[in-house]
Amino acid sequence: MIDRQMPQERLDFLWILAGAAAMIFLFRLVSLQIIGGSHYRALAEKNRTQIISQTAPRGRIISADGVSIATSRPSFSLVYFPGQTRPGPELDRLARVLAKPLGADYDQLRRTLFRAATHEKPVRLAENLPPKVMLVLSELKAVYPGINIIVEARRYYPFGAYLSHLIGYIGRMDPKDWAFYSGEGDYTIDSRIGKAGMEKMFERELKGKDGGIYLEVDSRGKLNRVLESRKWSPGDDIHLTIDSEAQAAAEEGLKKSISGKGAVVALDPRTGAVLALASLPEYDPNMFVLSGPEREALPEGSVLPEFDEALQGTYPPGSIFKIITGAAVLESGRVSPDEKFYCPGWFDAGSRIFKCWDKKGHGYVDFIDGLANSCDVYFYNAGLRAGPLAIEKYARAFGLGKPTGIDLPGEKGGNVFGPSKRADQKSYWFIGDTLNLAIGQGETLVTPVQAAELISAVANGGTLYRPYYVDYIVRPDGQVVRRAKPKAYGTVKLKPSTWALIREGLHSVVDEGTGRAAQIKGVEVYGKTGTAQNPHGKDHAWFVAYATVDGQPSRVAVAVLVEHGEHGASAAAPIAKAVIEAVLRNDLPRNKPAAPPAGPAVSTDTPEEPPAGAPAAEGAEI
Repeated sequence: MIDRQMPQERLDFLWILAGAAAMIFLFRLVSLQIIGGSHYRALAEKNRTQIISQTAPRGRIISADGVSIATSRPSFSLVYFPGQTRPGPELDRLARVLAKPLGADYDQLRRTLFRAATHEKPVRLAENLPPKVMLVLSELKAVYPGINIIVEARRYYPFGAYLSHLIGYIGRMDPKDWAFYSGEGDYTIDSRIGKAGMEKMFERELKGKDGGIYLEVDSRGKLNRVLESRKWSPGDDIHLTIDSEAQAAAEEGLKKSISGKGAVVALDPRTGAVLALASLPEYDPNMFVLSGPEREALPEGSVLPEFDEALQGTYPPGSIFKIITGAAVLESGRVSPDEKFYCPGWFDAGSRIFKCWDKKGHGYVDFIDGLANSCDVYFYNAGLRAGPLAIEKYARAFGLGKPTGIDLPGEKGGNVFGPSKRADQKSYWFIGDTLNLAIGQGETLVTPVQAAELISAVANGGTLYRPYYVDYIVRPDGQVVRRAKPKAYGTVKLKPSTWALIREGLHSVVDEGTGRAAQIKGVEVYGKTGTAQNPHGKDHAWFVAYATVDGQPSRVAVAVLVEHGEHGASAAAPIAKAVIEAVLRNDLPRNKPAAPPAGPAVSTDTPEEPPAGAPAAEGAEI
């Protein structure tokens, strides 16, 4: 008799397989219905709906005194909804009627309308419509119900190129941008995003939540009906530390300078807050949000001057470096501040003659006179006594040779020229190197923001604060989500007597020396002129200064660099004066007739309305 019973082991194996299959099915069901249910429902909903997005207003960028520097204004776009209209004479007439006000090619517009009607898909025909065109199209809606005008927000810079290097600009996404932002739900392939400056650095804070018109479509993507229109939500507002009138004074001064090129940086020495950050040449960020006829009006072949002179331009500091040399001399104890050196207009270094900027000479000069009159020969002698290592040490202590750390891309660190670096390069150090170093020539390079840090540290007694320009960020509901705090990153340690002598010398510069053009009635101004030799053209002009009123701690320190300005006393000092007057405008004597340079009017009600290095053989000139 044949035993037809299946072995128990084989039955157990089959039950295990059946149980495993059931578990896999169960797990898959749980994954689809529970774990991933919301995801798959969203995909299904996405397949059922299409969205015509309406760009939300980006957050405003506002100065410390309430001026909206970047804002948004209404923008009108024309959308065609096919509805029941079929390709034919009616669409021909619509294309012909729309072509003229839109400034569009009739044949191309007709093809777009026919394609939309054939596939029953809505299409955006135009955007950023001027008000006059929008009014004409509004009248056509009654005749051609398939067209509709939707309102979006368009970025707008009321004062054009004002503060452009800090604010930056926006533009359409490119493939690289889309790869970066595609995972974030608030972006579409044609979104406009920040491309430079604050617009790029604070993209997520400034971007609002877009609204849109939600459309129901069938399985083939054809339009069934309009479901709803969802309102946008604006982005966060960013409040700056920038003083609008100080910024206007800086830009106006540079525009009127001999070259129209350069940079101005003004800081609050108590915190490091940036009061003005100007760089010329500049650009108008509005050009990147123009379209159609407006964009055609832009000059052909124009190059965008994105280079930020304030942070990226490196220049020999010239005689403003004598502040550092003076600190090294006094701290070394090798030169008494009362000791005098004779200046005949030149210095004999043995193998070479180094000239003073004043060829007639200054006669017998002590420390205060040497700083006040920027006597090169005094600093040649005193610098040799102190030694190049001491000068290099204090240059680094004042933050030179490295970026300040301001939260902007591309900042340069400049170069500290000293014997330790030469030792690293296994190269010799000569007496002429020390002489050039003492007066800020040779290979020493600084940026305007570093120069502002230098004079700011003198003003506050030696603290180096990291410059910052964002005061606080506010959400649309009024909640402050971020507030700046001053951050010190270094300290310059000098004897009280050294600080006192440096300040006395800087006061003499403005009171009776080379910086008299910066005098302000009722204000104590401390400054230093500088002219940096330039082998590629005319010399660059420098002026650094800080000011106090009634003995109170200084609220403003400023550095001015005018490219090819030739003389710091005449080209740079008047600009610094105008910036200081703007910052201290509420503290100036009532009988002072001069007003700050014209700039953006303070108005937050209607922000959209604009208002009507080379080595020096001959010595450096101040």
